[in-house]
Amino acid sequence: MSRRPRRSVLITIMQVVALVGVGVLYVALIINSFQNGGKPLTTLTPQGPNAQTIQNLVIPVFAVAGVVFVLVFAAVLYIIVRFRSRHTDEGEDEEFPAQTHGNTVLEIGWTILPAVILAAIAVGTVITIINLEKREPDSLKVQVFGQQWWWGYKYDVNNDGSFDSPGDITTATEMVIPAGRPVELSIGSNDVIHSFWIPGLNGKKDAVPGEQHFWKIQADEPGVYRGQCTEYCGLSHANMRMLVRAVTPDQYDAWVKNQQLPGREPSADNPDAVAGEAVFKAQLCSSCHLVRGVNDAKVADPAKGVKSLLQSGVAPDLTHFATRGTFAGSIFNSYTPQNPDDPSLPGNPADVNLAGDPGNALYGGDSTPYFFVKYTVGAWLRNPPAMKPAYAKPDADGKLRGMPNLGLTEQQISQLTAYLESLK
Repeated sequence: MSRRPRRSVLITIMQVVALVGVGVLYVALIINSFQNGGKPLTTLTPQGPNAQTIQNLVIPVFAVAGVVFVLVFAAVLYIIVRFRSRHTDEGEDEEFPAQTHGNTVLEIGWTILPAVILAAIAVGTVITIINLEKREPDSLKVQVFGQQWWWGYKYDVNNDGSFDSPGDITTATEMVIPAGRPVELSIGSNDVIHSFWIPGLNGKKDAVPGEQHFWKIQADEPGVYRGQCTEYCGLSHANMRMLVRAVTPDQYDAWVKNQQLPGREPSADNPDAVAGEAVFKAQLCSSCHLVRGVNDAKVADPAKGVKSLLQSGVAPDLTHFATRGTFAGSIFNSYTPQNPDDPSLPGNPADVNLAGDPGNALYGGDSTPYFFVKYTVGAWLRNPPAMKPAYAKPDADGKLRGMPNLGLTEQQISQLTAYLESLK
């Protein structure tokens, strides 16, 4: 056998091996994508009916794509082997494959078949979108607002169409919902475009300034469902996380009842917390953050002519800070099963699997067996921009984005931490 045919065969073998390798890698990546342990932001593990509706569309689309991939891959392999070059040193002409150009049947076939596939996918997509936009009876109404760089929530508790009526709830960072009940969201933004996404409960919905977008979520079971802002929104976009905490209906009612109470006055048995409340009132904290029943008149209120220090005019409501398992855009844990006085605890973003379980503190009770993470909360008060990047220097109008370094003393930090721990 001459060298040229040997080289031709070798090239063909290498091409086949390379294609098979690509195919194996492709299949391995698909299999790995369905291994969802430790992946709280996976879209492939639906945990509510809306996410399942999306999954019901995704699976057949993936299946069709897989069949197309196998057929195309097999055709390419066949063509490589069947029509490989067979030149010889003697100059024999190779067999020239029959041309299909102008073959009407083939050309119509491979035009109609993809069109039919795409049409079927389009029909399924439209049906899915319609189902995701359906309003649900007896749903909980929550207004969601995004801003740099955290999420806030207002609950229409009495279902009167307003989110600011007496008895309605305003909270931040974490959304608490009853498992098994549909939740209708009205999503907007106080500054730039954000995107709300809890992959286990539904797809993405943009939060746009001046607009309210309808969306809905529902959790099948009690648990913690993580999310992430998916529209680039500035310096700390990657640190703008979200968390939905689904509880039983009875636990949700207990949470609502506690959230409707004003800020808890620190006990005289806790002198650090009492001193911390005084520090809170005296410092710039109380110019932006609200603790209901403590500094209502001082917080930015256009109706009262009070000017806010913030670009958005709103800071996270701290009235029940210690009922939340996370803080600072849900990137740090407020609670841990470990000793909170241990300085070896990380000051980096929270363990997404731990999700800062507050225990019964969620309803205003004792957090045992979980501990309030004084170390991390103190580190945040000491230098917030170092913990979470933000435009914390005033602009030409004296406005801030994010929490600035207030230059607190260690004593003030300790006292404020004790006060925040008391806010249940």
